[in-house]
Amino acid sequence: MKKWYIIMMAIITVLTLSACKDTKDKVLEDGKVDKAEASDSKKDKKEDSFSAVYPLTGLGTNEKADQRAVAVMVNNHWNARPQSGLHKADIVYEVLAEGELTRFLAIFQSEMPEVVGPVRSARDYYIELSQGYDSLFVAHGFSPEAKEILYGGTVDHLNGMDYDGILFKRADFRKAPHNSYITYENIEKGMKKIGADDSGDLDMLSFLTKKSAADIEGTPAIDITISYKGGETVGFTYSEKKKTYARSSNNEPTIDRETETPIAVNNVFIVEAAHRVIDDAGRREINLSSGGDAILIQNGVAQNISWKNENGRIVPDGGAFVPGKTWINIVPTGMANTVKMQ
Repeated sequence: MKKWYIIMMAIITVLTLSACKDTKDKVLEDGKVDKAEASDSKKDKKEDSFSAVYPLTGLGTNEKADQRAVAVMVNNHWNARPQSGLHKADIVYEVLAEGELTRFLAIFQSEMPEVVGPVRSARDYYIELSQGYDSLFVAHGFSPEAKEILYGGTVDHLNGMDYDGILFKRADFRKAPHNSYITYENIEKGMKKIGADDSGDLDMLSFLTKKSAADIEGTPAIDITISYKGGETVGFTYSEKKKTYARSSNNEPTIDRETETPIAVNNVFIVEAAHRVIDDAGRREINLSSGGDAILIQNGVAQNISWKNENGRIVPDGGAFVPGKTWINIVPTGMANTVKMQ
């Protein structure tokens, strides 16, 4: 009798332990977490907690986020590729200069490049775009219209025409006008020289939350091409893993010259604006104020929306950027024949 009692108690003990385990598993399934999971949750929460947010990327940081934006004119002639420093830019505007070649206006704020270039000459509409971010404007040369603006006393700027061989250095591996470079160290020296502020209080761009970014709907956009009349083709290819678009020129990846880092962004914003040739040199006037049709491409999908000029910035009208880096292509009227997606 005692033997059967011992066996029965052992069975009851096993069943009780099993029931306790089942209860614990059920509690976990119902949303409770054990001590280990609670620790992981606290760790994740701590990692997601930042003391500041960068205004042009929407990304959190525990560093100061009030450094002055710096806008640099970067050469995009085929003899100037690969360029230096573009991978550090928060925003890059790609806009036609003369002919069918574009130039870049690279705006740095959350990260500064060790070296950037080749630096090229200014046009009035690039200066206009840079001032939407209260940027220090950096260029080497200028059109007559740009020169009038720069030396009118309203724009903090550094120009290679004033500081060639001093702040701007000529590289021996390229020929002029494709060999002017400037370091961020020299940009800082230049700011002190001209008495420009090196910090500021930039207004934040509009960004989607993580949830709203995950819920973006639109046309699938994995490979995007922008074709210019002169035969130049700009491409963007989406990485599902990285959630970024890698840029290319004529099927050649756009990379950083020094580090070979691919140029990849989280937002591709293609905007249509009226272009007009204004002189025999082929210089242009571009309407950056009236708004118009646009394509906002992010997270593998494209949305046909509009753009607007908001205090000097070209931004989505009816949309917002996902946190991260942004590339803005300004193309002439006729975007439907210029941009292809698949």
